[in-house]
Amino acid sequence: MRLRTTRAPARALLIATLTGLLAAALTLVGQPTATAQTDSPAAGTAQACAEPAWSASAIYTGGDLVSHAGHSWRAQWWTQGEEPGTTGEWGVWVDLGPCEQGPPPTTPPTTPPTTPPTTPPPPPGDQAVVGYFTNWGVYGRDYHVQNIHTSGSASQLTHIMYAFGNVQNGQCTIGDSYADYDRFYSAAESVDGQADSWDTGELRGNFNQLRKLKEMYPHIQVVWSFGGWTWSGGFAEAAANPAAFAESCYQLVNDPRWADVFDGIDIDWEYPNACGLTCDDSGFDGYRVLMSALRDRFGGQLVTSAITADATAGGKLDAADYVGAAQYLDFYMVMTYDFFGAWAPQGPTAPHAPLESFGGIPTPGFYGDAAIAHLRAGGVPADKLLLGLPFYGRGWTGVSQSGPGGSATGPAPGTYEQGIEDYKVLQANCPATGTVAGTAYAHCGDQWWSYDTPATIAGKMAYVQQQGLGGTFFWELSGDTADGELIHAIGDNL
Repeated sequence: MRLRTTRAPARALLIATLTGLLAAALTLVGQPTATAQTDSPAAGTAQACAEPAWSASAIYTGGDLVSHAGHSWRAQWWTQGEEPGTTGEWGVWVDLGPCEQGPPPTTPPTTPPTTPPTTPPPPPGDQAVVGYFTNWGVYGRDYHVQNIHTSGSASQLTHIMYAFGNVQNGQCTIGDSYADYDRFYSAAESVDGQADSWDTGELRGNFNQLRKLKEMYPHIQVVWSFGGWTWSGGFAEAAANPAAFAESCYQLVNDPRWADVFDGIDIDWEYPNACGLTCDDSGFDGYRVLMSALRDRFGGQLVTSAITADATAGGKLDAADYVGAAQYLDFYMVMTYDFFGAWAPQGPTAPHAPLESFGGIPTPGFYGDAAIAHLRAGGVPADKLLLGLPFYGRGWTGVSQSGPGGSATGPAPGTYEQGIEDYKVLQANCPATGTVAGTAYAHCGDQWWSYDTPATIAGKMAYVQQQGLGGTFFWELSGDTADGELIHAIGDNL
């Protein structure tokens, strides 16, 4: 995996040279504003705008230059309709400094020596790329472990989260025994082209397919995830006796029949001391104590957790001791998506996975950077935080406004659920028409959708690098195209 860089424009280099500012000629894609300002001319220096004026209807890609509001700007990735100067530090446009309209400079540019960024990026391969695989996906979605291999996704992943195990009576339990370890896979369906056996005691199902996948890709670690939206109600009883819960989970994850398949446990509790599908009153300390018990029992195996991204004052991130629990976890997966959706059927339309704030945001604080900043400010190390990506979109119908903030009549139709659709469907049927807050949206007919694209993922991976985060994760593998378009966009930019 590699980090992309973008060369500063000739105009900026000329001015930097003439004013004696031997600044970096290469600026990291998405570098914070303080670094980007090294491309700007000295105060009071008149500078000609050689770039065409920005247009709301034009499509721009990474490296394109425009002039707008008396400044020159460089696009970091694909965009349409995102006005320079309105989207904050992590927006698509980098401010290259003030200028005056006029002819371009005629003096040929010089190329100063390249200097490294102030904070070197992590070594290649240090960051995690984590994908969720759902056991129910083998039914209607017809997505199997084999698809992780044939799509090229396996070569990009560092971890697979297997979702979900259930939590009942204060214990970890099997979620779907047929899909998990009993379904017969023919040679044509199997990862390695070898059919399952019907012999008594032989492992079948997803667990055996994951075992075979790990043999083909030894770098992948598989973690069994428990809970999720539907099965988080059992955590309240688990929190009442953390040691017993941890023991039950350890015995299940390390069952001799599949002990070599799993490398640890993931807890997707929605939400500790707050409400999801059900409400929990385990108290502020309950989550931390449960994580401590799991770490004690699982020892050197992985212990991870998917957590809320609600950073509003008094919101879900403040309801439990996530900061105190971080010491027991290998990493947190911050669910920086599902901020907005058609559960508000009349809108306003809004991107469900914004990276930064934007004008007219329905709930201030509902964006990815706010959650990351909140956790870091509390003391959670950056390298224990993974940024969440959705491999699906959320949408409304009855929408006439092309940009966000429009009214709607209800959720847009979806293949499996109203108001939600896989990326692989949306990119073909309702392609993106604009970007806002570091993610994309699409207005087609009277439908309005928001989702991430390869271009917006590139921007989010630049953010991961700049923040020194531990990597990224996504929900979930079956939403991607057959050739792994989105996961390859992650790998190309980390």
